[in-house]
Amino acid sequence: MAKKAALAYSGGLDTSYLTLLLKQRGWDVLCVTVDTGGFQPGEIETIAARAKKLGAGGHVAIDARQAVYDRYVSYIIKGNILRGGVYPLCVAAERVQQAIATAEFARANGCQAVAHGSTGAGNDQVRFDAALRVVAPELEIIAPVRDERISRPEAAEKLEAAGVEVPAKTTEYSINVSLWGTTIGGRETHDPWQSPPEDVYRITRSIERAAPPVEITLGFEAGLPVSLDGKACGGPELILKLNEIAGQRGVGRGIHLGDTILGIKGRIAFEAPAPIVLIRAHRELEKLVLTKWQSFWKQQMAEFYGNMLHEGLYFDPVCRDIEQMLDSSQQRVTGEVRVLLAAGQADVRGVRSPHSLMDAGVARYGESNAYWDGADARGFCKLYPLQATLAARRQEEK
Repeated sequence: MAKKAALAYSGGLDTSYLTLLLKQRGWDVLCVTVDTGGFQPGEIETIAARAKKLGAGGHVAIDARQAVYDRYVSYIIKGNILRGGVYPLCVAAERVQQAIATAEFARANGCQAVAHGSTGAGNDQVRFDAALRVVAPELEIIAPVRDERISRPEAAEKLEAAGVEVPAKTTEYSINVSLWGTTIGGRETHDPWQSPPEDVYRITRSIERAAPPVEITLGFEAGLPVSLDGKACGGPELILKLNEIAGQRGVGRGIHLGDTILGIKGRIAFEAPAPIVLIRAHRELEKLVLTKWQSFWKQQMAEFYGNMLHEGLYFDPVCRDIEQMLDSSQQRVTGEVRVLLAAGQADVRGVRSPHSLMDAGVARYGESNAYWDGADARGFCKLYPLQATLAARRQEEK
């Protein structure tokens, strides 16, 4: 009896080739497509048909959109996490859940191995392997694209020889679509001076083709978005709607250049309209309701948390500790934010909250203040720089 392998299957070039390759090597391949929000209507059915044509022993689609939102995206929003100040961790938000779902399926169906199509240069290999070693250490991990250095043109050639059509662009770009955004790698992204062509983007218009400006109102409760223009909306649903509205106005495109887990520089293009708008709006609401030191320490913890998630270390217990801190910090992050979407920009125009710390009755421009007078202010200004004043004098004595 052939050994069974559960393949994390997107239906793209690499995983389609792996289906063919593993079958040729005697494995009974069970393809597992974990839906993290990146599929168009009818696309999963097309992917299942491709798996069957390639000789897979079975195909299953697992809906993980809510799990991705609850376990990862919610904390990216609460933490205002933008790696390198620009990138909302589109891929890291889904890879761990894909590994978990594939491993659970493998266990339930008597598989001896889990396979994935990650390369040896990127971050995904680490995310998949690290998660699988934690949740299913007894299963063998198979990653031929990485271990045997299989190139995309080589994989495309083998698939075409087997009668599977491969679009030309598939060999030039690796495009990953999920609930939390789309990443684009290939060709121009390998040269830090170049930018990808217009036709690689899926949901965002160029500034030249942007729809007319529109103002929206986002409602938040305990740090998470709950409404759009006054209409209640769940997390994944709100993201999809906001992607369309903001994407039509050119909001959400970017290029991230940074350090990979392996220590080399990496560069990807991305389009993430909803994440960019939500994080910007959420951050402004926090400014209104959090104290100075809440904001400071939350930012430190959130940046560290984002790095752990990005680098495949989600299962380290410190991440659960930080999540508790983030949850605590969001208790009063409730209110509404007005955002103008226009010509590729998301401009926060107004913010309000029942927990606002900005009280016009306490401090106003001029000399009218509720809690202090001019003499109090003069004394504060004298004492506040005291240590710096003393240090400067000692420096002059030398």
